[in-house]
Amino acid sequence: MQIATTAVETLILPSDQDASGRTLGDLEIELVTEAIRSGTLTSTKGNFVKRLEKEFADVIGVPFAHACSSGTSAIHAAISAIDPEPGDEIITSPITDMGALTPILYQCAIPVFADVNPKTLNITAETIKPMISERTRAIVVTHLFGNPCDLDPILALAEAHRLPVIEDCAQAFLAAYKGRTVGTIGTIGCFSLQQGKHITCGEGGLVITKDERLARRMFLFINKAFGYGDPTPDHYYIALNSRMSELQGAVTLAQLQKLQASAQIRGERAAELTQTIRGLRGIEPFPVGNDCRHVYWKYCLLVDPQAIPGGAVALAGGLKTRGIASSPRYIQKPAFMCEIFQKRRTFGNSEFPFSIARPEALQYSRDRYLQTYTGLDQTLVLPWNENYTSHHVEYIATCLKEVIENICG
Repeated sequence: MQIATTAVETLILPSDQDASGRTLGDLEIELVTEAIRSGTLTSTKGNFVKRLEKEFADVIGVPFAHACSSGTSAIHAAISAIDPEPGDEIITSPITDMGALTPILYQCAIPVFADVNPKTLNITAETIKPMISERTRAIVVTHLFGNPCDLDPILALAEAHRLPVIEDCAQAFLAAYKGRTVGTIGTIGCFSLQQGKHITCGEGGLVITKDERLARRMFLFINKAFGYGDPTPDHYYIALNSRMSELQGAVTLAQLQKLQASAQIRGERAAELTQTIRGLRGIEPFPVGNDCRHVYWKYCLLVDPQAIPGGAVALAGGLKTRGIASSPRYIQKPAFMCEIFQKRRTFGNSEFPFSIARPEALQYSRDRYLQTYTGLDQTLVLPWNENYTSHHVEYIATCLKEVIENICG
């Protein structure tokens, strides 16, 4: 594909925030209608969520999968299954959604942030290692944008310290690391079904594991710790109602049948863009590890501010005039700079569980996270979804070339 050399008319790109960029259609309507006509909308009595759990487990390749109300609930179920003591530490990424961090605090544990690889924004074994302490209870790895973390060194480090690894796969459905599907490689995998993910029911989540004991713990946590199906069920410990409804289950069951095609198309279009923009001044795609499958929740560029004055911000501004809503930095600041961490706003005025943390675990100085700041500064996130065509890719490439030329003169 050649990049056009003359300006083109503004093209409206498909958006994952409405039907133009989603695969929702007749099958979802059919299954939701069936659920409504059944009159049973709770998953404790219905069949759609149960079917979804079985089929998702089969697709991913694990024996156990449980559906829940959100990606946050999925992380919360995983943290609950690990069952940290108050004040225990869980190592995680500073570049993630707050929904992946608040469950740690709700379970009375302390998020401890590892720095990231500035070219992928993923945490690594090298950045995790110095954050491990005698209080460390688990590691959460986030496969950001659908690009797998380098897991083998992380798993080796975790095994040496006898730590479980929770994989946050909210943006990484069917991503693979050296032939293994992410989510199945660590101890627990967590997925999100929020509006913009690879498949969606608006809000929803899934947790998977190969460990029967952890699967049981997560099932209970999603269900107020009530032992549905037990001979003498009871509420065994403190837990929430994080169940998915039958309506969400019906939509997701239909979406699941489209997942393979969605991931494939996203990857094919990304490969086209990578090839087309090769050699453009000042930009390069995020690198993908050897033997890894990137499933492109979004398409990310590294922008060199030395080559492009104004860097990612200037490039995003130029793209906006052409109808491309890109995001410089992805998030405006590392998670630990948000008020919840800076002002320790948790339960009343208690500052708990920060109040029982090691002082070293709450050190958020910039020089401790230089690669995080560098990575954010040079990142530009392009919108992406499974309804992009080669024409859309060509338009994005053309606009990138024009904007870079306009900025650089």
